[in-house]
Amino acid sequence: MLDKSKKRSQSADVWRRLRKSKAAIAGLILIAIFILVALFAPLLADYNEQAIKINVKERFQPPSQDHLFGTDEFGRDIFARIVYGTRISLFVGVISVSIALSIGGFLGAIAGYYGGRLDNAIMRVLDVLLAIPTILLAITIVAALGASIVNLMIAVGISNIPGFARVVRASVLSVKDQEFIEAAKAIGAKDHTIILKHVLPNSMAPIIVFSTLKVATAIMATSSLSFIGLGIKPPTPEWGGMLAGGRNYIRDHMYIVMYPGMAIVLAVLSLNLIGDGLRDALDPKLK
Repeated sequence: MLDKSKKRSQSADVWRRLRKSKAAIAGLILIAIFILVALFAPLLADYNEQAIKINVKERFQPPSQDHLFGTDEFGRDIFARIVYGTRISLFVGVISVSIALSIGGFLGAIAGYYGGRLDNAIMRVLDVLLAIPTILLAITIVAALGASIVNLMIAVGISNIPGFARVVRASVLSVKDQEFIEAAKAIGAKDHTIILKHVLPNSMAPIIVFSTLKVATAIMATSSLSFIGLGIKPPTPEWGGMLAGGRNYIRDHMYIVMYPGMAIVLAVLSLNLIGDGLRDALDPKLK
């Protein structure tokens, strides 16, 4: 009961400090809107009739009551495509970061806790991956596996593994020599128990902040890969793919690329604001 009460108290303390940041609250409101749009997309627009159905007669309709954001070169409703594109962007971003966190977190925890030759071997291999720009590594993986949602998530996830491994390793190194870890070893606790129940829970602050920021990076990477034709294939609505399809008409029909671009900017901005707010709220120096 004492541990649960302490955790609730810590959570309330973090939330109290987070609320002081207007930027972080604005980010939370924005991302909450995106999540609600993704969850209730079928109530906002019809996927088959508005998002993917070609209607030549409705091509290049400007924003109006019938089409809030206008229509694209195929007569598809841009608002509907952005709504369903929100689902894909958030889903790919969260799943790819989960892949990176699972694998990178495991490698970083093992390297940081055991140290020595194992640490050196793991980190040198990851340094090779880290030397390759993230987007270039993702492009290489997608080009090798083929363009699909699953392969896109795998590519973005793998490209972010080295970053997570380094963050988790640094966090583990900062706590593994503290007294409560030594006490756990003294009473005969197994290594995996110590890592899972004592080391990682006390290393979560930087991991949470880094994960939040990386979801934003993953959304950008997804849009970038779709923009160059290596991501989500048409007619599936995706923000980067919408930008790619509308770039040839930007002079005469700017709204075709303006609204998908705004969606990307707002989603990435909201996650960055939340990440910055969490970094300040979870920093013990600011207590």
